[in-house]
Amino acid sequence: MSLSPETVIALQVGSGLFWTLVYLLIIKRGFEDRTYGMPLAALAANLSWEFIFSVLLPHRPPQLYINYVWLLFDLVILAQTVRFGKQILKDLVPEQWFYPTLGLALATAFGIVLTMSYEFQDWDGKYAAFGQNLMMSILFIVMLLRRKGLAGQSLYIAIFKMIGTALPSFLFANLYPGRPLLYFLYGMIFIFDWLYIVLLYLKHKELGINPWKRF
Repeated sequence: MSLSPETVIALQVGSGLFWTLVYLLIIKRGFEDRTYGMPLAALAANLSWEFIFSVLLPHRPPQLYINYVWLLFDLVILAQTVRFGKQILKDLVPEQWFYPTLGLALATAFGIVLTMSYEFQDWDGKYAAFGQNLMMSILFIVMLLRRKGLAGQSLYIAIFKMIGTALPSFLFANLYPGRPLLYFLYGMIFIFDWLYIVLLYLKHKELGINPWKRF
């Protein structure tokens, strides 16, 4: 199925808008709940991807401008992680090791995304993007289970993430047909995103909170 240039741009912009809402709501919940709303490994991967494809291997517009916006928002989430992360992760990471752990996560993610892009000559960054998206989908579930509460999370974040990923999944399935790994990633991301939505909805009900009134 061949997509028109207008459809390609619409899918890119649509994905950009939904993911921008995800970032804004994560930042909102982070400040209100005094936490960070994106798992550390996912944040490191996102920051790396957005820096690489904004600066080192810049995409063409409109995706380039979307990357700039996402990079800015991820820097805010990074600031929230620095501010609140020591206390939240104290059971996993001793306080004196928090900053070295954060630095190592950022360096590792940057190296993986950059070398993967060169290894596969993937100047769209699609393999890294969907690979880290699947990691994020799984880690959101882990974060929900570990925190045993809703800190840094909302049902709208989960729903917008699913839509914001489904749009480029459809786009790249058409632009790059016959790619088994990509097809697998598209499917598994969708499954884990739905699972996260269900678990998050049930947690709201368990705590007696209306999920539709909590942004």
